[in-house]
Amino acid sequence: MSLLNKISQNKYLMFIVISLIWILFCKYVLNEAWLYFLILILGDIMFWRTIPWPIMKPKNKKNIKSKIRGWLDAIVFAVIAASIIRIFFIEAYTIPTPSMEGSMLVGDFLFVSKIAYGPRVPMTPVAFPLVHNKMPLMKRKSYIKGIKYPYKRLKGLGQIKRNDCVVFNFPADSLGHPIDKKDNYVKRCVGLPGDYLEIKNKDLFINGKIHEEPEGMKKQYLYDVRTKSSLNSVKLKKMGLLSGRDYGGKSGYYGMYLDEKKYEKIVSEFPNITNIKKRITPPGLFVKSIFPNDVQKKWNNDNYGEIWIPKKGEKITIDKNNVSIYKGLIEKYEEYEITKIPIDYTFKMNYYWMMGDNRDNSLDSRSWGFVPENHIVGKASFIWMSVDKDLGKIRWNRIFNAIK
Repeated sequence: MSLLNKISQNKYLMFIVISLIWILFCKYVLNEAWLYFLILILGDIMFWRTIPWPIMKPKNKKNIKSKIRGWLDAIVFAVIAASIIRIFFIEAYTIPTPSMEGSMLVGDFLFVSKIAYGPRVPMTPVAFPLVHNKMPLMKRKSYIKGIKYPYKRLKGLGQIKRNDCVVFNFPADSLGHPIDKKDNYVKRCVGLPGDYLEIKNKDLFINGKIHEEPEGMKKQYLYDVRTKSSLNSVKLKKMGLLSGRDYGGKSGYYGMYLDEKKYEKIVSEFPNITNIKKRITPPGLFVKSIFPNDVQKKWNNDNYGEIWIPKKGEKITIDKNNVSIYKGLIEKYEEYEITKIPIDYTFKMNYYWMMGDNRDNSLDSRSWGFVPENHIVGKASFIWMSVDKDLGKIRWNRIFNAIK
């Protein structure tokens, strides 16, 4: 008996083969959300049989029309069921950038829990199902912008906690997407509503105390590395130091994003390193791209704040000292126009401060400010697949790992 015959006669092998084909098709042609079709349609056909699928019935030419109707009913059911799961329970997400390296890597496929913080009722209800803001294989919008609902969140299992890895809609979206159709970002929530946050020489302080990092968190910084001669690029790649950048050719000047383990490993593995130092922007040096883009603040990525994170129901006085921080946020997200200062204002929503674990290679709250609660999508729960595109292999040791 041929291998193909064996597969076709074994529903479990058939399920595995079709699943692998469908996963590859979703990865390179569609997107991860379409994986739900596999779970709901193929799983039901082969195992559950809750739907009277046409292919399960004996062939009868007279019933062709009813079979087509049966397929259409099944597809509609699957789309509705998958959409409900995606909106209210769990959604697939891919890590596209190295901003959370090494806690999360480029090529990690995550499941995001919607019920962790409570599912958000769709604010843009008329949209193509199971896609985000663009149609598959096209650049056209997948939604009708003119019809929208106000923000509402159903009760969840809990609230956002400090150090949670949170998926949210990008607040600084410049493409004009509705809130729930803005691009998805994932960062670590380091600042909660009502917190005071400050960064001193890269060290993060919350309410005057050094930030306590969760066990398993792999925070990275940019280091300047000087060597007697060029480092072996093949060896760097095997060590996972793909971010190593040679600035000086044979002179041996590199910039590398390292966590503690990578730091210790590179020092021990390369004896020709003469100097390795964390790159720090000194205090008082103003960087224009840093929120709130106020030259009076003189803040940068490494020396930032102190800044207060708005909390629902809390009243503050908006004056010349903080108007650059809060005016845009109040007018954009809370739809209240500030025409004069000083003025007392009570916040209508909670806000959060998000930062990437790869601190020096992350576009985060230091660049665009606070994340409003109505932008929160869910909690990154676990990695169900991880693919290293540079090395062309699956990272088996990361599959089904919980996100810390």
